[in-house]
Amino acid sequence: MRRPALYSSSNRFSHDRRGGDSPGTADATAAPQTPSPESTILPPSRLSSMRQRLAGNQLYLLWSVVGLLALLLAISLSLSLRPAARKLTQNDINAAVLKTLESTILPSPAAKAYDIIRPSVVRVVGLGKETDKERKEDVDRSVGTGVVIVDKGVILTNLHVVQGAETIKVTFADGLESIATITGVQPENDLAVLQAQKIPDDMIAATMRSTADLAPGDLVAAVGYPFGIGPSVSSGVISGLHRTFRSPEGKQQMTNLIQFDAAANPGNSGGPLVTMDGQVIGIVTAIYNPNKQRTFVGIAFAVPIENAASAAGIPPF
Repeated sequence: MRRPALYSSSNRFSHDRRGGDSPGTADATAAPQTPSPESTILPPSRLSSMRQRLAGNQLYLLWSVVGLLALLLAISLSLSLRPAARKLTQNDINAAVLKTLESTILPSPAAKAYDIIRPSVVRVVGLGKETDKERKEDVDRSVGTGVVIVDKGVILTNLHVVQGAETIKVTFADGLESIATITGVQPENDLAVLQAQKIPDDMIAATMRSTADLAPGDLVAAVGYPFGIGPSVSSGVISGLHRTFRSPEGKQQMTNLIQFDAAANPGNSGGPLVTMDGQVIGIVTAIYNPNKQRTFVGIAFAVPIENAASAAGIPPF
């Protein structure tokens, strides 16, 4: 099929067969005129295609706008329907804490204190020779408790536990036994300082703290070997401060003592009195015995750790 002309016809006459020019015409060699845009004619099929494409683009744009508006509307509705976050109140916090306490078994404060001080507590035994002529072997003369205050094996205990003993034996928390010697005494406070010959590789010394801020009612625990059984722990409170105690025989009087009601019996002597965070505030030294039976009746005494530490040459807090 013949392609339609893209340009309109000129007013120029055709050249005659003889090669002559028609009268009134321009030179046959003149360049053809450039058609104006208005004179351009598109075929009907192409115009239809362009119209369809334009209509499709407009429809696509329209649906895009509709989709965007729908999305914005959905987001707006979602934000408006969502409930605002409720601010936590003290009642909410209390309820959560109560729920946790009801569903969780926590260790007692005394158990925590015992776990902390236990590695520093030692069993102290004063040995002497059997008086029977047929037997000349070492026998226990006294059993008490001590506490390691320096990790080189320096131990605090009561003087009456080791006084007069021919040999002193200490047993550490891991079961290691060692001979110990007395390196210092403070008779006015019934205190003795021991040095163990052997110590565990992982020796842990107790932490000591000042007694300046103690008050009646503060929780305390006594750890030791009552009647040689232990280590044992008992808990109670400080029941008094700056107390004076006179020995049953009336031979000694001690002052500035901590009074407490945690159970203590013979064998607790020399052991640590600790706070609930396991820090040593005193050395258990005596129990009140109105009936002279050497059993606990609810009142015991400890030497403040400031006095006890000075016996070992440790400066006060």
